[in-house]
Formats: sequence, C-alpha cells, structure tokens
Amino acid sequence: QVQLVESGGGMVQVGGSLRLSCAASGEPFSTYNMGWFRQAPGKDREFVAHIRWSGYTLYADFVKGRFTISRDNAKNTVVLQMDSLEVGDTAIYYCAASTTGVSGGSYYWSQQRNYDSWGQGTQVTVSS
Repeated sequence: QVQLVESGGGMVQVGGSLRLSCAASGEPFSTYNMGWFRQAPGKDREFVAHIRWSGYTLYADFVKGRFTISRDNAKNTVVLQMDSLEVGDTAIYYCAASTTGVSGGSYYWSQQRNYDSWGQGTQVTVSS
C-alpha cells in the first residue's frame, strides 16, 4: 500500500472549476493505476475517473467532457481538473491507487474493491 494525500478541495459556485491533487508516497508510482471516487451525503461512494500507468483514461458518464484526470510521474501526483461544476458534484472526493499491477477493463476499474490504497478525501462543495 501507499500513502495518498488529496488537496485542492473547497467551495465554488455553479459553473466554476477546481483542481484536485493527489500526492502518492510509494514507488514506483509510474506503475500504479490511479482513480478518483466521490461520496455525496447519504449516497454510496461512486467512481469518477481512472488513469492507468500507461496514461489511458476512463470516466464516469456524468463527468465526461467536464473533468480531466492526468498524472505526473516525476512528481508522484495525479490531478483531477473539474470544470463546469454542478451542485450535484458536491461530495468528498477520494484518491485511490492500485499497486498490484493487475490489468482490467472499464468495469474493473470502476469498482472500489480493485484499489488497495485510499486517501482521506477532500471536500468539494458547489453552491448555486
């Protein structure tokens, strides 16, 4: 497992943007498959985005075209750029890592159980 620390959350108005970062402590970070999940009050945690070690990306349908996931292997960091934010995006956002080297498809990486390390989360609040 690795240590993950999220930052960049906060409060923003509808239509605004936020940039979440996730700093990972482990090596070799470049081989990890990384994801972002979120949990809104009273709801289950849900998949948001994923980036493989190769740079290939996956997104939940509700964020396509609005959110962008990227990684900087030199800085051991994954970034979630969130634009055109909506009230429904209000949630705690969690960074997750899979360090096992296991490969999988879209459904596999949308499942929380396939990630072995999690951050503490960062709050995102979108107001109207």
